[in-house]
Amino acid sequence: MSTWAHLLSSTAKVNLLVLVVSVVFSWSILSDRAPEFALTKIEESDIKDDSGKEPVTEDEADPEDLEVFYPTHQWRAIPPGQAVPAGSHVRLNLQTGDREAKLPDSENGKSDAREERRRKRLGKVAVDSNSFTSQELKKALAKMKESEKAERKAHEEEVRKKFRPIEQLKEEFEKLNVKVETDYEIMVKLISKFNSSASTLDEKVAALYDLEYYVHQVDNAKDFLSMGGLQLVIDGLNSTEAALKEHAAFVLGAALSSNPRVQIEAIEGGALQKLLVILATEQPLAVKKKALFALSSMLRHFPYAQQQFLKLGGLQVLRSLFRQKGMEPLHVRVVTLLYDLIVEKMLLEDSQHREQMEEKVQQYRQVKLVPAVVEQDWCVVVSNLLAMPEHDTREKVLKTVGVLMAFCKERYRGDQALSSTLSLLRSEYEELAAEEQREGDRDGYFKELLGSVNTIIQELR
Repeated sequence: MSTWAHLLSSTAKVNLLVLVVSVVFSWSILSDRAPEFALTKIEESDIKDDSGKEPVTEDEADPEDLEVFYPTHQWRAIPPGQAVPAGSHVRLNLQTGDREAKLPDSENGKSDAREERRRKRLGKVAVDSNSFTSQELKKALAKMKESEKAERKAHEEEVRKKFRPIEQLKEEFEKLNVKVETDYEIMVKLISKFNSSASTLDEKVAALYDLEYYVHQVDNAKDFLSMGGLQLVIDGLNSTEAALKEHAAFVLGAALSSNPRVQIEAIEGGALQKLLVILATEQPLAVKKKALFALSSMLRHFPYAQQQFLKLGGLQVLRSLFRQKGMEPLHVRVVTLLYDLIVEKMLLEDSQHREQMEEKVQQYRQVKLVPAVVEQDWCVVVSNLLAMPEHDTREKVLKTVGVLMAFCKERYRGDQALSSTLSLLRSEYEELAAEEQREGDRDGYFKELLGSVNTIIQELR
């Protein structure tokens, strides 16, 4: 009987040993299959300490106060209070009772390669578990900010070494008798030189030439007006010297461009009458070119000046240029001016915001430009310019004829010379447009001109 009891006792011990080994093996396998969890089971008996109070767990600790455990490819014990990175392998050592962790096993060397790339990207970083605390990280960030400030200061110092401040440059220029002057100061000197009786003709012309450069700017033109320079230039239009007339008109035109305040002062100062006198009398071509430029700058976008221009017989003066010999270069400029003035008024009347500009619309309604153009037979004067050989001139004339078509249609229909000219132009531009298409330019310049010619021919039928 005792023999059988001894055998049963031995069998039970063997079974118990096998059971324990199976449990340990199963636990190891389960821990290896869950790399994404870094959690450990805490026994209920460990929740309370000897005093019966519940201690603060890791989950309740301030995340900034937790230190990070950096695993390696070997099993290492996890010190209490340290967080385990996600993806690590974690197990419970049954012999020591400690939690242990390591990096996942490499798969065909890929993990090692990724880890190596990560380390190269991050540089040489100490990964000891005791290397960084939250306070140390804060101190490191503060040092980085201090380092950035130091680098910025060093860069500013480097810039200061390369470039000197404007005050120092002025002092050095003054020592060299070189003074940095503003545009205002320069214009004052130029006006004084132009107005001085001691200045020679060449010096006065040079002063006007330089003034033209400065008064192009709107603010400079206003300063030029306030210092009395505008009236001096207007008076210069009466000079007996052609060079002074030419450059005075050039400065005047530059100051008038898109500057309403200067336009008003100029017309009140008698500039319009003086310009028309230059254009109506015998003068060199260069003088009349600059006078026409100044006249155009005064009339554009200024309906009151346009009204005064018509009252003073301005259209007749421009018409006389077509009868004067040697004035052919001015013809297309005159036609362009008429086109701009007519289109300017048409665009304003057709504007969607005309209610907001009712006062200006009323001013333009008092300008009877188109009736005067038709009455003085400008329709034929303009169309005759289509016979000129330059394509650029033809383009501008075609646009003007197209605008005048609504007022000159009957006159154009009875003009046999115009019909012949349009037919010749259509044939010429058909060939040039076809050549453009063969070269791959489907929407070329000559095709556009051909379209303008065909439109006019179609409207005259």
